[in-house]
Amino acid sequence: MNNRYLTPPTILLLVLLSACTPIRVSNQVTIDSPAQWQHAPDTKTADLKTWWQGFNDPLLNELIDKALAANHDLKIATARVREANAMVTVAEAALYPSLDFSLSGGREKRIDRIVGVPSEQGIKLITPTADAVSGGLAARWEIDLFGGRHLDAEAAAAQAEGSKEGLHAAQVGLLAQVATNYLELRGVQQRTGILQKNIALQRERLRTLQAFLKAGLANEADMARQQTLLQGTEATLPLLANAEQNLIHRLGVLLGEPPKSLGNRLAAVGQLPKQAPAMPNLLPADLLAQRPDLRLAQTEVSAAAASLGSARADLYPKLVLSASGGVGALAVGGFPSLAESVYALGSGLSAPIFNAGRIRAHIVAADARLDQIAANYELTFLQALEDVENAFVAHRSATDSLGRLTEAEASAEKAYRLVDALYQRGAGNYLAVLDAQRSKLAVSDERAKAETAVSVAMVSLYRAFGGGWTIASSDSGIDGASRATNDGIVKIP
Repeated sequence: MNNRYLTPPTILLLVLLSACTPIRVSNQVTIDSPAQWQHAPDTKTADLKTWWQGFNDPLLNELIDKALAANHDLKIATARVREANAMVTVAEAALYPSLDFSLSGGREKRIDRIVGVPSEQGIKLITPTADAVSGGLAARWEIDLFGGRHLDAEAAAAQAEGSKEGLHAAQVGLLAQVATNYLELRGVQQRTGILQKNIALQRERLRTLQAFLKAGLANEADMARQQTLLQGTEATLPLLANAEQNLIHRLGVLLGEPPKSLGNRLAAVGQLPKQAPAMPNLLPADLLAQRPDLRLAQTEVSAAAASLGSARADLYPKLVLSASGGVGALAVGGFPSLAESVYALGSGLSAPIFNAGRIRAHIVAADARLDQIAANYELTFLQALEDVENAFVAHRSATDSLGRLTEAEASAEKAYRLVDALYQRGAGNYLAVLDAQRSKLAVSDERAKAETAVSVAMVSLYRAFGGGWTIASSDSGIDGASRATNDGIVKIP
């Protein structure tokens, strides 16, 4: 390392040379986006920001409002945004001069500080007591000749944008979790009501068989089979009750409350929403701007590219300017005191010569990190496409199943009415009526599960599209969010 005084022409020459130093790294990533979805039906424009309101369920809207206000995952993500913004200030501060004030003083008497003074016996050696006081300002500025400090600030800014996208991702996930758990809760409650009717029906059938047994119209085997069927059906009831309580507890935690806090509010049986949001119609390329995890991956690429450029800047010289000024006073026992102004001006230049490959290895590591993050960005996009396609398939399958089960339920209802009519005219027996009712209830239970699956699949679809926030309402500060262009190049700002 060699530090010398640099003349203004020398400094100007270094600045001019820095302008052509290739340290900045491109942050472009190639994304091959399909033009259309494979399994998407014809859809209309839907509101992604408040999609849950499409269920037209006031209680669901209330639960989501409370979750957005009190959820702890959102609080953690919000705190991370504040932390990242503060780190941007820390990184940008390195671009400016620093100015410090110092003040010091003290008294000392040292054996190695000897003064000779005249005396009657000649020169007398003494160690005087010295009082010294000094104070002033000191400034230091590392000139960012080759842009390394600027790139550090860009990396911090990209990480701050990433923390905001992490907040958006937490919000998208929270909305989907609240809606899914609420819909599944209503589905479980609906199935519980159907199961209770089934149990009551099977108990009635058991009593009827007991009466037939006394009359010699049934045997012990019929009784045993019915008893087994009843006990097996009753065993399902605790499982549904357990699922109901677990869903209520999960909703309580999602709302930032103790698990039992919503017990009384949600224990009241409610129906599944009869309405559903319209199906979203975003194109695959739109995911790059809408899904927070993809936007987060974009910021990670930008941060990694800036960090690689900063690592390259370590190969080049660094220039530091310094200045200080102040006042100092010195008083030595037996001598007149001295007070003077003091100052210092200087500059220094340092350049790496030998570091056993440390800087080069740091650059290689940063380059490998950029490759990893770029590959992760591509993978995240592929997984996003997979999420949407799977959600489309799940919704279509659940809808088809619901349609068939609705028809089956109507057929079972018709069969029950026909059997009951025969029984009322004396042309049928009571057990056949009970069996027809039980078949109808079994189909109704499957229909309730399919109805729940349709609603949950719609929630999954909106989650896959990143619903729950909009770019216009975001304060992320990423203007003109990156989209896939015709040539497949995504330019990350």
